Amino acid sequence: MNAYLWTKTAHVVFVMAWMGGVFYLPRILVNLAEAGDEPAVRARLVLMGRRLYRFGHIMFGLAALAGLTLWLHFGISGEWLHAKLTLVAVMLGYYIASGRWLKGVEKGRALPSSKALRWFNELPVLLLVGVVYLVLAKPF
Repeated sequence: MNAYLWTKTAHVVFVMAWMGGVFYLPRILVNLAEAGDEPAVRARLVLMGRRLYRFGHIMFGLAALAGLTLWLHFGISGEWLHAKLTLVAVMLGYYIASGRWLKGVEKGRALPSSKALRWFNELPVLLLVGVVYLVLAKPF
C-alpha cells in the first residue's frame, strides 16, 4: 500500500507541475501578442516560453510514467479511465499546439490576436474540470 500511495503522490505532483505549464504557456503567448515590436521583451518571453515548454514535457513524461505504473502494477482501471485519458490526450494536443505557436513566433510568424489567445487560454480549465470529475466520481 505504501508504494501505491507514493506512486499516486508522484503522479499528482507531476500532473500539477505540467498543468502549471499548460496554464502559463498560453499566457506567455498573450503577452507576446501584446508586446508589439519591443525586441528585448519578445526575446525574454520567447526564452521563458521555450524553457517552460521543455519543463512541461518533462513533467508530462514523469506523470505518464507514474500513471502507467498505477495502471499496470496497481490495477487502476475502468471506463472512466478511458474518458480521462481522452481528455488528457486533448490537453496534450492543446499544449503541443501552444508550443508550435511559440516556435512559430521564433521563426517570425504572427500569432492570433491577444483576445483569441485569451479565449484559447480558457480551454484547459474546462478539460481539467472534466478530468478531476472523472477521477473523483468514477461515473462509469
